[in-house]
Amino acid sequence: MILRPTLTLFFLAALSGCTVGPAYKGPPSASASDPLPTRFAGADPGTPTAPASADWWRAFNDPTLDELEKRALNGSPNIAIAEARLRGARATLRLERANGLPRASAQLSTIQAHLPGVNINQSAGAGAGGDDDFDFYNAGFDASWEIDLFGGQRRKLEAARASLAAVGADAADARLSLTAEVAMAYAELRDRQQRIALARADSASRHRALALVEQRQERGATSPLDVERMRAMVETADADLAPLLAEAEARKTILAVLTGALPGALDALLDPTASVPLPPAAVDVSDPAALLQRRPDIRAAERRLAAETARIGVARSARFPKVRLLGIIGLGGSDPSDIGDFDKVAAIAAPTLQWDLLDFGRGAARVRQAEAKRDEAEAMYRRTVLTALGDAQNALTRFGQRRTALASLARASTAADRALAMTRQRFGAGTATLIDVAEAERQQIAAEARLVSARAMLAMDFIALQKALGLGLPSGSS
Repeated sequence: MILRPTLTLFFLAALSGCTVGPAYKGPPSASASDPLPTRFAGADPGTPTAPASADWWRAFNDPTLDELEKRALNGSPNIAIAEARLRGARATLRLERANGLPRASAQLSTIQAHLPGVNINQSAGAGAGGDDDFDFYNAGFDASWEIDLFGGQRRKLEAARASLAAVGADAADARLSLTAEVAMAYAELRDRQQRIALARADSASRHRALALVEQRQERGATSPLDVERMRAMVETADADLAPLLAEAEARKTILAVLTGALPGALDALLDPTASVPLPPAAVDVSDPAALLQRRPDIRAAERRLAAETARIGVARSARFPKVRLLGIIGLGGSDPSDIGDFDKVAAIAAPTLQWDLLDFGRGAARVRQAEAKRDEAEAMYRRTVLTALGDAQNALTRFGQRRTALASLARASTAADRALAMTRQRFGAGTATLIDVAEAERQQIAAEARLVSARAMLAMDFIALQKALGLGLPSGSS
């Protein structure tokens, strides 16, 4: 009599070690035909590189940008949303852990019944077929536990862990995206501010030239055509200033919103004009293999693939028998005073076996659903990897070409400076007109404005490269 339950428990314990469903073996390769390259095209392995930093924007050495990034990370609603989702995922993991443990609860119950035709109180002399009332009072504990025979709960826990890691990677991606957006808006603002200063200088110069031309016309030293040509240049300069002012105000508003502040709240910090921050000379280019470990969106996609793989096991385990153990112990009787009588102990043990033998294909359909979601997650992972590799390659190419263009524009600006100086010398010698000087000034200011914009574009290309390579966070962080 003792051997049979022992064998039964041993059999159940052996079954509880089974875990159905495919085991996750890691992410697939990005391409079935082409191996992952060892380096990005255009990356010079001999170029010195700076190490990656979580605070990557500090490479600009701009205190105002540092302050903006700090405010954004502390006050942005996007970060608050990501952190709330992360807390929810942690709670889900704790819930799945608790679901694998027994449940116990205390209960106090009373039953009053009128049972016609049932003779309960035989001591009262009621005959068969008589009516009787029945009262019962009980206080005690009950516990239940579903034995994880086929690993369904273990797969749920595995999926919850992977989902938590995916949400953590999403939070890291939100931080990286936010810091990149702040830095880009800041670079654009400094670009507009410097171009506004140049446009105002250009407008003031043209107004002065117009006044001189008008004076010369009054003395008969120049023609009305020269006056009208100069007046057209003045109006053009004034018209160029208005959109730059609007764009600068828009960037300040964008920065306020990104930092979680009201529009206009950052004006005191941002109104003083400063130069466009330049990236460092040494940049960490990384390599494709490091990219797969660094980029938060890739890590999130890989963890979601792991979670969907585990859910196949959950669906498969649901097709097998379930064993639940239920136990109740308490004190009670037909009188409320019996609750405190330790001689009246009631105990119930009720093991239950449940198996959906005839479900008309519901279980098989759920398994196929889980397998389809796993296949979708795998395809999304491969798409994420390929997109990330493309983003990184494009960002690296743009950054390299922008540096070349910046050098050319710097030489063009220097040439325009020399041309202006020579034109002024010619004007002093009487071989050039004020129109010639004004045109040379316009070309010099335009060349400088192009150089300022090129610096801003180089800064933004550096920012895009940081984001594309996932260099905002160390490998494995979340």
